[in-house]
Amino acid sequence: MQDAPLGPDALVTDPVQTAAVLCAVLAGVFALSRVKALSKLFEFVPPVIWAYFVPMVLTTVGVTQPYADGYTNPAYDLFGYVLLPMALFLLMLTIDLKAIASLGKMALIMLLVGTLGIVIGGPIAFLTAGQLIGDPEAWKGLAALSGSWIGGTGNMAAVSDMIGASETHFGLAVLADTIIYVIWLPILLGSKRFSKQFARFTGISDEQSAKLKTAAESLKSEDRVATSSDYLYLLAIACGVAFFADLVAPRLADVVARYLPALRPVVSESTWRILLVTSCGISLSFTPLRSIAGSHQLAMALVYLFVARMGAGAQLSDVATQAVPFLIGAFLWIMVHGCFCLLGAKLFRVDVHTAAIASAANIGGAASAPIVAAFHNERLVPMSIVMAIVGYALGNYAAYLAAMLCRLVA
Repeated sequence: MQDAPLGPDALVTDPVQTAAVLCAVLAGVFALSRVKALSKLFEFVPPVIWAYFVPMVLTTVGVTQPYADGYTNPAYDLFGYVLLPMALFLLMLTIDLKAIASLGKMALIMLLVGTLGIVIGGPIAFLTAGQLIGDPEAWKGLAALSGSWIGGTGNMAAVSDMIGASETHFGLAVLADTIIYVIWLPILLGSKRFSKQFARFTGISDEQSAKLKTAAESLKSEDRVATSSDYLYLLAIACGVAFFADLVAPRLADVVARYLPALRPVVSESTWRILLVTSCGISLSFTPLRSIAGSHQLAMALVYLFVARMGAGAQLSDVATQAVPFLIGAFLWIMVHGCFCLLGAKLFRVDVHTAAIASAANIGGAASAPIVAAFHNERLVPMSIVMAIVGYALGNYAAYLAAMLCRLVA
């Protein structure tokens, strides 16, 4: 391999060494998360925040290289430009529209109401806290956070790439996501205690509640064990889709620049690439390709590599400077989302279990929705998984809309 152009002084400069360090960090994080004595720690501080902040600390102390003018580490390019589109495609490939259709309209409505609260809450949060942050580009951090809150970490990475969010803005989103999660998850779990009061508030009858549960219990969740050939199939298909998106996105961006120049800052080449990958994944989920095992696991591994790459490009001081006002905006944002969930439950007469799972499917995605469902009623776990998958499908579109609203008020 040719020598990489020299960047800022650091202990690790070679792209292969950089990739090895980031992979080692991720492997170490997940190995420690399985240690029984540390399980409680990782419940409150999930792996995603370690995946971002450990590489950031390594860069801050001079182990790995940050981004700098005139220098780009090829390892960072690989993780961001190549692996991220592949990961997003694989996440979309897991969508089971048949299961979504059988989910029941009330569960879907509550999920969409929660999503609407996030889309609208983002601009409100920026209007309130934007001046405190003091960064005209801070809306990009909120936009990245909206991706996590409508889908999950993969959608956060996608939206960040679509709008060109910096490593600092991405770090603020990761930090806010983790802190809000630690506070919001116990609220969703504790809401079970108020099921009777909630039923009186929403006006739902026992018969209606039983129908919701029956519809949810009809869903089945399947776990398939992936083989080496499955992973090779997935990598080949994902690479092909990433190549297709990379080929078509510049042409679409040129068309927009030529005929709709006002949209050029809003719909960039990166935006087209992510939207194409997302749409291809959803389209191919109708085909037998969806039955290939291991797509979600492989996708999340690639997403975590992207998170580590973003962390390695940031500086601790930059994130710390804006953290407090950004968190103020995030707290206001989650309150708007909560109000929408309460209003939706009232209007559509939904029980507290469905409302809590819908919120968890938005805010925490596939990692949190089953936890909330199992605590409320174990028979609702399949429903929570399907709702989280719906979040994957909605995330890149709805979060991009939230990003554009934040940009508009900025």
